[in-house]
Amino acid sequence: MRRRDFTGLALLALAALPIAAHAQRTSPTAHRIGILAQDLQPGLLETFKDELGKLGYVEGTSISIELRNAAGQNERLGALADELLRQGVEVIVAVNTPAAQAAKRASSTIPIVIMRVADPVKSGLVSSLARPIGNVTGLSFMPDALGPKGVELLHEIVPSITRMAALYQGDNAGAVVIVDEVVRKGQTLGLDFVRVPVRDSTDYQNAFATAVSEKCKALFVMDDGAITNHREEILRLAAKDRLPVVSIYKDFAKSGALIAYGPNLDIVYRRAAQYVDKLIRGAKAGDLPIEQPVIFDLTINQKTAKTLGITIPESVLIRADEIIE
Repeated sequence: MRRRDFTGLALLALAALPIAAHAQRTSPTAHRIGILAQDLQPGLLETFKDELGKLGYVEGTSISIELRNAAGQNERLGALADELLRQGVEVIVAVNTPAAQAAKRASSTIPIVIMRVADPVKSGLVSSLARPIGNVTGLSFMPDALGPKGVELLHEIVPSITRMAALYQGDNAGAVVIVDEVVRKGQTLGLDFVRVPVRDSTDYQNAFATAVSEKCKALFVMDDGAITNHREEILRLAAKDRLPVVSIYKDFAKSGALIAYGPNLDIVYRRAAQYVDKLIRGAKAGDLPIEQPVIFDLTINQKTAKTLGITIPESVLIRADEIIE
């Protein structure tokens, strides 16, 4: 496998504007960009800003960033979206499905750039990927290309596993869509799934207790921002119960999951910055097709495999983009 970029349904070739970023004082003429996040992971905002810098923007002079992070409390997203509107933002970047839905409820006119959203058509955000028409555009992860592939790989690695648990944020509509696809794929492979949704930090112990009592032998983790902030606890509990973990983003595999299969988040955040650039320059959100990943990264943790007594077949290893020894 090779790591590739997102399909670029024809990015406009645009000259960079000299712009400026966060200083003690922001120029009154700066373009104001809002970021609304379900739960933003460390480092990714810096990636987004870095790409804006490469496009010629410098925070504080000609661009300013207003961040509103719900820290996993989805019920706060509506109020945070309204707050961004009161700040007079020109564009809202919405991270994850709940944030995108809250942004769209808050405004039907302010351009919204979505990312890390599972199937924006099913989520009610757009009517079409090719021509969104309304005020929403950006990047989408289609659910049939995310979790199901990771589960298929686990089945190839350990075909004796017939029962798995699916851990996900229960109030994230996008996570539910992906888990639905995972369960459907599992059925075709002869896998039974037990759903263990969580909603707050007190749910994880009970979720694992359910998985063990239901005799699950592996765990699929739908690692959105809120779940990722509990990554260490999840992996500690999985190790205690000797459950191999399949996830979507490589940081989970680097931290101890057996495998991760999914898109590169650095690329996602950079592409989102490019959408913002186009909108600032006058493009209409409804005219910009929503992009999807075409090739994903496979990360394998050999250290975890050895600890669990699992042998990764050579046919899987040769497809890996990164192997953690």
